[in-house]
Amino acid sequence: MSEPSMDWDAAYRQETPPPWSIGGPQPELAALIAEGTIRSDVLDAGCGHAALSLALAERGYTVVGLDTSATAIEAASVAAAERGLTTATFAQADVTNFRGYDGRFSTILDSGLMHALRPEKRQDYLRSIFRAAAPGAALYILAFAAGALGDAHGGAPRGFAEDELRDAVSTLWRVDDLRPAQVYGNAPESSDGPLAHLDRDDEGHFLAPGFLLTAHKPD
Repeated sequence: MSEPSMDWDAAYRQETPPPWSIGGPQPELAALIAEGTIRSDVLDAGCGHAALSLALAERGYTVVGLDTSATAIEAASVAAAERGLTTATFAQADVTNFRGYDGRFSTILDSGLMHALRPEKRQDYLRSIFRAAAPGAALYILAFAAGALGDAHGGAPRGFAEDELRDAVSTLWRVDDLRPAQVYGNAPESSDGPLAHLDRDDEGHFLAPGFLLTAHKPD
């Protein structure tokens, strides 16, 4: 992720996991894996601690995780090595301007990355992953809905209005579907503000409103 006001390395160095690290793939994306929807090779854009990449590798997928945080990439690489997962590799990269993977990936997964980018960098990001995608590749973006976590000036991602997300992605990609979805996260149950009004799962994760966008790269 590349929001300049956020020290992503510091977020991954803290003792408690950052809010977006829930210990496994986001349920919306885990469902895609369970359904057999994902095709190798896979790009996990903004992989963070890479729970999604590791889950894919455990199922035999070849996956590359990219993140701007060297701390997150190191942790992901160590986790893959400890589990003996040889089909998951990780690299530090500016997700809005990376090269070296032209036309490689059949699936690109964005698990809460795009809503964390500065608006003026989002098209750069979409161009970068478009370049890395093979013809016909599928793109899945899980993002917060606008206002899901309150006022963006308070530090939370602003999120997207439905038409805003569709219009941004459709500059390059063919949007196939855009539906409401839930984005899970970590925060103490004593949190006040918008989080206090969100539902929780059995593990204490909050469930925030969002969208799951499905698109593909034209052949």
